[in-house]
Amino acid sequence: MALDQVVRDNLVRSEAGAAWIADLESVVARVREEWKLDRLGPPYPGGSHALAAPVRLPDRSAAVLKVPFLDEENRHEAEALRRYDGDGAVRLLAFDDRSGAMLLEQAQPGTPLEDHPDRRDAIVIGCAVLRRLRRPVPAPHPFTLVTDKARAWAREFDAQLEQTTDPATRALLTNAAAAARELSSGSGPAYLVNSDAHLGNVLASQREPWLLIDPKPLVGDPAFDAGYLVDWLIGDDPSARNAERMVTAVASELDVPRDRVRSWAIVRAIDNYLWSLREHDEDPTPYLAEATALTTSG
Repeated sequence: MALDQVVRDNLVRSEAGAAWIADLESVVARVREEWKLDRLGPPYPGGSHALAAPVRLPDRSAAVLKVPFLDEENRHEAEALRRYDGDGAVRLLAFDDRSGAMLLEQAQPGTPLEDHPDRRDAIVIGCAVLRRLRRPVPAPHPFTLVTDKARAWAREFDAQLEQTTDPATRALLTNAAAAARELSSGSGPAYLVNSDAHLGNVLASQREPWLLIDPKPLVGDPAFDAGYLVDWLIGDDPSARNAERMVTAVASELDVPRDRVRSWAIVRAIDNYLWSLREHDEDPTPYLAEATALTTSG
C-alpha cells in the first residue's frame, strides 16, 4: 500500500503504528468496495499520521480518502466535520467507525493559504475561516475540554521543571505552567475549537474560496485557536517584535483578548518543546526561541 514516506517513518517507530501500517491495505480495500471508490491516486505529501489520497466517486466526481492513525487529537475529526457541515470546512461524505476512515470533499485547486503572497491578507482570510467555524457545543459531546487539556499541560510543565537545570529554560517552563493553570480555570461559552489551526490547513476551493481541512477538535475558549495560529506564524521569525505583531493581528481578527492569545501561544510553544525532547531527533531550540519571544513581547 502506497504511503507517504514521512507518515511511514513517523508510525513505524511504535508497535501500534507498525500494526496500523500492516492493516492499512485491507482497510482501504474494504472501504473502497463499500463506498464504490475508483482510481485511488498517490498519497498527498505533507501529512504525519494518516493516509490521504484522491479517489473517484461512482458519479466520477473527485473526493479524498483519509485513513488516520487514531489518537487523542484526531479521534473526533469526523464528528467535528459533521458539525461544521461544510460551513467553512470540507464536507464529510462518509465515515467508517471501525477504522476512522473518512471520505471527504476534495478542495480544488487545493492551494494552501500559507502560499498566499501577502501574509497579512492570509492572516485575515484564515481568521475569517476560524470565526465561521466557531460555534457553541452544548453538552453532552465527545470532545476533550480545553480546560482539562490546560490542566494536563500544567502538570507536564511542572514535571519537566524537576529535570531542568538551565535557568532560562526553567523560567520559560515556570511561566508556561502558570499560564496553563490560569487558562484551566476559564469559564464562559463552550466553543468548538481546533488544536491544529494554521494556514497550511486552509485550502483554496471552488465551492467556497477557502476551506479548512484536518480539524483537531476540542471544546472551550475561542482564544485557543488564536494561540496555536500565532505560534505557527512566528516560527520563521521568533523575535519579540514579530510575536507582538502576530498576537495583536490575530487577536484583533478573531475578536479575542490579546493576553489569552499570548498565553495560549506560550503554552503551545512549550508543549512543542516537550514533544521535541520526546522525539530525540527534533531540535528543541526553535520552540524555546518562540516561547522567549512571546514571553518578552508586549
